[in-house]
Amino acid sequence: MFTVEHHSSFRGLIGGGGSGIKMQDGTLVFPVEGTKKEKDGKTVSLVLYLQGTETWKLSKGMSADGCSYPSVVEREKDKLMMMTACDDGRRRVYESGDKGESWTEVLGTLSRVWGKKKDGEAKNVGSGFITASLDDVETEKRNVMLVTLPVYSAENEKEKGELHLWLTDNTHIVDIGPVSGKDDDAAASSLLYKSAGSGDQGNNNEKLIALYEKKN
Repeated sequence: MFTVEHHSSFRGLIGGGGSGIKMQDGTLVFPVEGTKKEKDGKTVSLVLYLQGTETWKLSKGMSADGCSYPSVVEREKDKLMMMTACDDGRRRVYESGDKGESWTEVLGTLSRVWGKKKDGEAKNVGSGFITASLDDVETEKRNVMLVTLPVYSAENEKEKGELHLWLTDNTHIVDIGPVSGKDDDAAASSLLYKSAGSGDQGNNNEKLIALYEKKN
């Protein structure tokens, strides 16, 4: 039988926009949204992780108020990164080295890069957010993060969302370009990455799969 330790400050919890991950130390981590008990009922993002074999524990740390649709990755050993969609129209990114007991906003690199003042308006939808190990020009493996988000025209808010793929090493960000269909109105998205040698026996092909919601 599994039990969950609750925060007394929440009146409700739901699953986040991203999928769960298994950390290098074997810990299972899932992003969740919590609604505070206060009158305004602000939503925050945090994580739920399996402590031991029977107890799921909510992290003490959380995002700023008004941030939802969290996605989480393990950027490097024991370091989590969480991307959220916030009420101010920006994507805030946080990092934690203690399984979410405390979160620090990644200002100056990834946090608040995507939003209404850059690349169109960031609607509150779930984003694709994963890590991948890619070959660089020197044939060495390089750990990067991949992000998918819809982009909207700044001139016409009713224009269809075009899903873009970004690659980042936590210092530089590259817009790879659109990945959705030409006439699709893309919204929430998710990314799946298959490394070489995983999956089907004898299949050494790397695969990146983008799943997204079509509003039309």
